[in-house]
Amino acid sequence: MSKIAPCLWFERGAEEAAKFYVSLFPDSRIDHVQKNIVDTPAGKADSVLVVDFTLAGQRFMALNGGMRFEYTHAISLEVDCTDQAEVDRLWDGLADGGAIEQCGWLKDRYGVSWQIVPTVLGKLLSDPDPVRAARVMQAMMQMVKLDIAGLQAAYQG
Repeated sequence: MSKIAPCLWFERGAEEAAKFYVSLFPDSRIDHVQKNIVDTPAGKADSVLVVDFTLAGQRFMALNGGMRFEYTHAISLEVDCTDQAEVDRLWDGLADGGAIEQCGWLKDRYGVSWQIVPTVLGKLLSDPDPVRAARVMQAMMQMVKLDIAGLQAAYQG
């Protein structure tokens, strides 16, 4: 298991957020819920302090910190999607109650930034033909949710 796990800070909704994320991804589960032993700035004794969870095989921690901090685009969670059905399912699930953005980016209902990206995009953008790669980049820049058929059409010219 990885030595590094992202910690997501929430004012009070760590367990709710972890359950939401786990519901969307296969190979995901809540691993442990740690309660406050005494009253802290994060909450009263016996309230949830930390939730350790696994998301698509990657360890995460969700922390109820007791204060609200806004997430920024400076860090996002990128999801490598094998096909359009996976792009659509994760986009729809994560965008529910959140805010859609451009180029495959969205913010979920908790303010966490996600990039929902089809695997094929990297191959298309790294094509040795700069004209093809540029067409793909231009097409992607016009999209909100990434569309594999549209990306491939741009690649073909």
